[in-house]
Amino acid sequence: MKIGLYFGSFNPIHIGHLIIANHVANNTNLQKVWFVVSPQNPLKQSSSLLNEYDRLHLINISIEGENKLRPSNVEFSLPKPSYTVDTLAYLTEKFTEHEFSIIMGSDSFSNITKWKNYEVILKNYALYIYKRPGFDIDISLKTDLILLDAPLLEISSTRIRELIKNNKSIKYLVPDLVKEEIERNGYYK
Repeated sequence: MKIGLYFGSFNPIHIGHLIIANHVANNTNLQKVWFVVSPQNPLKQSSSLLNEYDRLHLINISIEGENKLRPSNVEFSLPKPSYTVDTLAYLTEKFTEHEFSIIMGSDSFSNITKWKNYEVILKNYALYIYKRPGFDIDISLKTDLILLDAPLLEISSTRIRELIKNNKSIKYLVPDLVKEEIERNGYYK
């Protein structure tokens, strides 16, 4: 099975993440898209991160009933911080029947040379890259990139957390069930 891995903190998951994942699932040859929750991204501060199990739960409730989308906690049991190359090696070894690819924005791709063993990723895995404004895609790094024109919304998890801290509404930015769960548990206050 062809599986696209959509890595992220998803702190919290929002409509923008879901639109991209759904677009990729419906408009590429990938059969499934896994949301890989990163407990600790080596390029980001971890102080504002909600517990990874809570973030996974928010993804679960946001994609319930979607058969092409699923959450993944694979990085929870791997050494922290999480490095994509290590996660890919683990998944490739554990699930030999699957073919894994990476889904990322052109903003992330512009930093790929800073990733641990990025050459291994470029050599061995297909990359599905959706364009983000202001971030050109350097195709000299890898010639067989799959470029996508996914619908983009200017929504960020950082902005959502700021709204919550300031007691502002996040309605329409996250699925209703996610909004209710965040409010019920006092997340990001």
